[in-house]
Amino acid sequence: MKITGIICEYNPFHLGHEYQLSAARDASGADAVVCVMGGNFVQRGEPAVINKHARAEMAVRCGADLVIELPLPWAIASAERFGRGGVALLMAIGADAIAFGAEDPDVEALSRVAKVLLTGDALELTSKHLSAGLSYAAARERAVRELLGDDAALLRRPNNILAVEYLKSAIRLGAHIVPVAVPRFGPGHDGGEEDGFASASRVRELLYDGGDVSRFVPAPALEVLLEELDAGRGPVRPDALEQAQLYKLRSMSCEELMSLPDCTEGLERRLMRAIRSEATLDGVLAAVKTKRYALSRLRRTLLAALLGVEARHQLGAPPYIRVLAIGRHGREALRQIKADSRLPIITKPASARLLPPDALEIFSLEAAAGDIYSLSYPSPPSRTPGSDWTTSPPISPLTN
Repeated sequence: MKITGIICEYNPFHLGHEYQLSAARDASGADAVVCVMGGNFVQRGEPAVINKHARAEMAVRCGADLVIELPLPWAIASAERFGRGGVALLMAIGADAIAFGAEDPDVEALSRVAKVLLTGDALELTSKHLSAGLSYAAARERAVRELLGDDAALLRRPNNILAVEYLKSAIRLGAHIVPVAVPRFGPGHDGGEEDGFASASRVRELLYDGGDVSRFVPAPALEVLLEELDAGRGPVRPDALEQAQLYKLRSMSCEELMSLPDCTEGLERRLMRAIRSEATLDGVLAAVKTKRYALSRLRRTLLAALLGVEARHQLGAPPYIRVLAIGRHGREALRQIKADSRLPIITKPASARLLPPDALEIFSLEAAAGDIYSLSYPSPPSRTPGSDWTTSPPISPLTN
């Protein structure tokens, strides 16, 4: 069975994602498409608009064959660690190809950028430009331009950037996975509406405002989404846990801040001053932000503080495979994965208690984060804890 993997968030699943699933299957000749999806918290450093179990079910109802979870430490990490965690899981399941959306779907050009970024020259030049006062993104692009020329412009667009990180990770990990670039069309990553499609950020905006998203979400996925909204489990707003975050930050010592991901170069001292003087999370972010410390990095670090994620948790690769939902060819794919993979595979959540200690620590961290996430639900009766230990993967009615 030929497996193609997609690393995703589906926050929430929409028509563009349905197109990508179909295009990835066709372009790669896959028998099964397996999605590695971030969970209840996403890479932009905030809670997902709908919980992971519902988002995974939306995906298998619309063409995904299997959805497995990218564990929390990697799901809320920098693009580099996010990509590394996702590619490592695709290697663990024996994926033959990785499909990704790109504004510029030129695999050769994207690969050239990925390769040059792994060189010592690129690291040295990036460091030099950082010291001159450029932001990390600008410093990296300038370094690539000096080494590679016009290909550096690929690093100005968000999906290209993630594609480059996937390719870098594949090179570093020695993954023999064929890259398949799916052309992205419609609105940009944080855009609005175009040609009947809407970006995920636009769909979230409509959900926050109580708007109609039915024209942008496939009907099978919309059914799941509306069930979640009717049950009071969404939409979860980005600032839903702000008070909890502020409480956690104000209770932390400077040493504890230093243990957080990306809290280096004296950032812990800047954070401590801001935490002691600012009344809001936006105030803390504004007080700490500089060209060196981008808002996206800071949001992820502050979220990690709330969820108990430390820098050490992001080292290495995800230590287990957790199934979130099973689609049409999912059982067949799962049989093959079970036969070939060396990682523990979790289909029944209670079996996670039998994981080795290092893997159990990550799963327990994930479960605790799920309990915190549930506090963000609009309806108080829906805020019961324990879902990670009790929720089994939904199975699509189309499963063979």
